[in-house]
Amino acid sequence: MTGMSSRTSPKVAVLMGGPSVEREVSLVSGRECAAALGEEGFRVEKIDAGSDLCARLRDAAPDIVFNALHGRWGEDGCVQGLLEWLRLPYTHSGVLASALAMDKQRSKAAFRAAGLPVVESLLAPASEVRARHMMTPPYVVKPNNEGSSVGVYLVDKAANGPPQLSSDMPDMVMVEAFAPGRELTATVMGDRALTVTDIITEGWYDYDAKYKAGGSRHVVPADIPDAIYAACLDYALRAHRALGCRGLSRTDFRWDATRGLDGLILLETNTQPGMTPTSLSPEQGVHCGISFGQMCRWMVEDASCDR
Repeated sequence: MTGMSSRTSPKVAVLMGGPSVEREVSLVSGRECAAALGEEGFRVEKIDAGSDLCARLRDAAPDIVFNALHGRWGEDGCVQGLLEWLRLPYTHSGVLASALAMDKQRSKAAFRAAGLPVVESLLAPASEVRARHMMTPPYVVKPNNEGSSVGVYLVDKAANGPPQLSSDMPDMVMVEAFAPGRELTATVMGDRALTVTDIITEGWYDYDAKYKAGGSRHVVPADIPDAIYAACLDYALRAHRALGCRGLSRTDFRWDATRGLDGLILLETNTQPGMTPTSLSPEQGVHCGISFGQMCRWMVEDASCDR
């Protein structure tokens, strides 16, 4: 694509920012992807996705939309529905897969149906979760439809009482049995699982550990037994297919080394992985010989409607 004239190269609108709690990370993802696509020879227009998004897209008249939004509205099927209505080809997963993956409880049902290992969980009113233990500690409480470890509470065995959830937590939350062990993740690009990363942090792999410089250390490829490595790739590809994902996805795991393969648990699948300097999927691409620009270009070339 590099070297094409501006009159013949496709115009790509990069959606970024938006109204979700992951706005700041999305702005960084969008900036990085827009710069890379420009270097790849595309004409690029960055759009901060607000309530005027439909009008902005009509004015921009792009050939393709690169969706660099994270969290609710941009990752849960909402903006995908708008793009289908406008018949604008777009990247990543379609309406149904996006909505399904963002709903943690429903995506777990899809994973179970596909024979993938997940932990026990339930949905409960936040008021009840504040009042009593909904399951025996240790357990995790988190929103059912947010990503990037936003609003996650870890209740350990020594907890004196139930978690004091913040007032901005949703009315219904997920309570999930804690899966001990190492944090592993694998990216799927089309029909290929790339590699496995071991994410090493000093404590809980929370929002800051994911996105702040020095918050975590990534070992690529993970130094784990061959059987666990192969299982991560297999499970990630099966999860991608079970949800009906398209383009790029990333599936996160916990692995308790004391239990061998039985200790490998699938946590969730992210249909729009971060594309920041510290993000996991671009790192995995580079390990596999795919540059950041090549990964972004592949996503644009993979874009379509009816995903």
